[in-house]
Amino acid sequence: MSQRNMDWLKLISEIQALAQNGLAYSDNEFDTQRYSRFREIAAEFASHFSPHSAEEIHHLFSLEESYATPKLDVRSFVLNDDNLLLVKERSDGLWTLPGGFADVNESPSEAVIRETKEETGFEVSPFRLLALWDKQKHDHPPQWPHVYKCFFHCEIISGEKMENLEIAEIDFFSIHALPPLSTHRVTKKQLLRLYERVFNENETLFD
Repeated sequence: MSQRNMDWLKLISEIQALAQNGLAYSDNEFDTQRYSRFREIAAEFASHFSPHSAEEIHHLFSLEESYATPKLDVRSFVLNDDNLLLVKERSDGLWTLPGGFADVNESPSEAVIRETKEETGFEVSPFRLLALWDKQKHDHPPQWPHVYKCFFHCEIISGEKMENLEIAEIDFFSIHALPPLSTHRVTKKQLLRLYERVFNENETLFD
C-alpha cells in the first residue's frame, strides 16, 4: 500500500476516534446525530481501502463505545538453544510470535503468560520487557484499531507443544532462517531488533 493511502487510513482512524469520543460523552441529540454521521463517513471512506463493505466496517466501529484509546497486544519472545519460538496462525497460514490482546483485569505480563500457554501449551515466565512499540510507526500493513505492541523476553518453565483451534503449527526457528511471517502481527525487522536486544543490557525499545 502506498504511503498516501496509509496517510488516508490514519486520518480515517482519527475521524472514527473523534466520532467515538463524541458519542461517548455527548448528551445532546443533535450532537449525537452529527457524531454518528462522522462514524458513517469514516466507515464509507475505509471501505475503499478494504475488502469489507461500509456496513461491515460501520458495525465494527459501533462495537467500540467508550473513549477511544489504543489496544494492547502482547507477544512472547522465547529462545531455546538460540532458536525462536513461533506459531503458525490458522487464519492466514503465516507465522508469528505467540500472543494477542490483553484482557480486562490482566497485567501485560499476565496476558503474555496466558496467551503463550493457550497458543503453544508452554508455561512461560516473562522476565524482561524488550520493546513497547506503536504499530502505526512500524512497517505493518494498515489495520484498525490502533494498537501498541508489547514484547516480553520469556523463558519456558514447563509444558509441551499443544496446537489449538487458532494455531496450526508450533516450532522453533533460527533467526537467520525465518518462515513466512504474518506481518500485521510481527515483522522480520522487529524480530531482528528484538533478537539483538536480548544479548545486550540497553534500555527497552519504544515507539
